[in-house]
Amino acid sequence: MAAVDSFQLLYREIARSCSCYVETLALVGACYTVSKAVIFMRDCYSLIRLHFIPRLVSHRDLSQQYGQWALVCDASEAIAKAYAEELARHGICVILISRDISNLAGTAKTISDTYGVEASLMEADFSQGLSACKPIKDAISSKDIGFIVNSLDGSLDLSQDFTDLSESVVWDTINRNIVAATLVTRLALPAMVERGKGAVVNISAGRCLCPTSRKAAISASTAFLDNFSRSLHYEYGHRGVFVQSLLPFRVSSQGSEGTGPAGWLVPSPQVYARHAFSTLGVSHRTTGYWPHTIQFRLVQCIPEWVWMLGSRVFTRAT
Repeated sequence: MAAVDSFQLLYREIARSCSCYVETLALVGACYTVSKAVIFMRDCYSLIRLHFIPRLVSHRDLSQQYGQWALVCDASEAIAKAYAEELARHGICVILISRDISNLAGTAKTISDTYGVEASLMEADFSQGLSACKPIKDAISSKDIGFIVNSLDGSLDLSQDFTDLSESVVWDTINRNIVAATLVTRLALPAMVERGKGAVVNISAGRCLCPTSRKAAISASTAFLDNFSRSLHYEYGHRGVFVQSLLPFRVSSQGSEGTGPAGWLVPSPQVYARHAFSTLGVSHRTTGYWPHTIQFRLVQCIPEWVWMLGSRVFTRAT
């Protein structure tokens, strides 16, 4: 009995001495909960402001705001092609640049016939060096280029160890993603800066947040395009040029190659382009599609080792 009384007395003494700490911990917990609630409400507001409100507001005269022509690099990519069609739907003439324009003739004719704008093709292989720049420079010299759209080349998204890649694949990955986007932007940007208006849209990938196993070269390319966009934004945003980094996750190839189904989480290129286009002039760095924004936030919360483990399993399976 004495032992029980002694324990109760000891417990009361410990509880009394720790009461101030308990109150402090409760206050810290309350502050943490409130901060997380505020962050959640802020993210919900940002999601609505970026992805829903702009779609309810009528678009302005884009040719007056940015320019009459758009330069679309690597236009054979499904997203870039759909984005070019979206530009044409708003009355913007387009120049489609690709290393192989044979599969773009039908696209250019469809754009021209459907939307009543000019759509021209230009072949440029940046793996051949600076010789690819001169035809582009001559073609845009007399045009009011208001949009530059650069897209990641998805055909180079190979799941292989870096040492297993051939030198030609590595060379193509660098030139068709990094060099092409950099040089095309360099060719058209000076005129935009001089006029004090224009838009640069670089389409990268949401996985640029973390390195991806067995995709070292293409993963680095996504990070380059994202950082390139953000740097240009700080360099020329105050001079009237809007620079946007688009970071989509998986987009279906349905409608171009017919190899993947479309859904709300994996939209078709046309659906994605329509959503992404509504964020132009609103956000400098976005996924362009609200379900992808939720994915983006989740990826930000995942520890890198977990991401690497998942990517290693996925790439091995493919």
